[in-house]
Amino acid sequence: MTIKTYTVNGVATIEIARPEKKNAITQAMYQAMADALRAADQDATVRAVLITGQPGIFTSGNDLEDFMAAPPRDAEAPVFQFMHALVNSTKPVVAAVTGAAIGIGTTLLLHCDLVFVADDARLAMPFVGLGLVPEFASSLVVPQLMGNRRAAEKLLLGDPFTGEQAVECGIANRVLPGSEVVNHARRVAERFNNLAPGAVRDSKRLIREPQQEAVKAAIAREAEIFGARLRSPEAMEAFQAFFQKRAPDFSKFQ
Repeated sequence: MTIKTYTVNGVATIEIARPEKKNAITQAMYQAMADALRAADQDATVRAVLITGQPGIFTSGNDLEDFMAAPPRDAEAPVFQFMHALVNSTKPVVAAVTGAAIGIGTTLLLHCDLVFVADDARLAMPFVGLGLVPEFASSLVVPQLMGNRRAAEKLLLGDPFTGEQAVECGIANRVLPGSEVVNHARRVAERFNNLAPGAVRDSKRLIREPQQEAVKAAIAREAEIFGARLRSPEAMEAFQAFFQKRAPDFSKFQ
């Protein structure tokens, strides 16, 4: 299985474990993560969730070959199940990021409660470069965090950014050496074992509730446009270029 799940000392860990493919996420992997998040939410022994990848790689984003073979059609698609399971999680979710966090590897962090990144982390949301649009409510949350100017750099130009920049703009809490990130994130997650679970749950709801409906509406609106963009000539050119290992040529499009 390319998603490993296990619970130790009150922390349910979801580990993306497909290093031979740079932790690219398939629909089956999204389903496994959605199921794991929902199971953790219902398990009274779980006090927090930890999402992590492999040393030096969090995730390179969607597995494009798998994604194009079975593009998401509706809200029941595994990718949307994962999105809603993360947005609806009542348990604190902690993320530990080393190396690359591309596409949804960055946007999923927007919905975690605590995020710790390595000093070698490289984040990017290169949707427009693939002829697509932002997803996972990033078109809503990223401008709120960074302002429109810096959001344009990240979402329109697809400019990559460092772990330090992720902390500066509010996506992450702290930068650490790569060898320390996962252990630090786990120690933080374990702190919830000593806190009142009901108070944690209610406090998380109070923090998230004012924007919850707007986030869900943004996910739905982005998904509608994203689905149309997947069938666009621009996206077809971008995907062909990706598989042919060349730069896409958008000069013929208006």
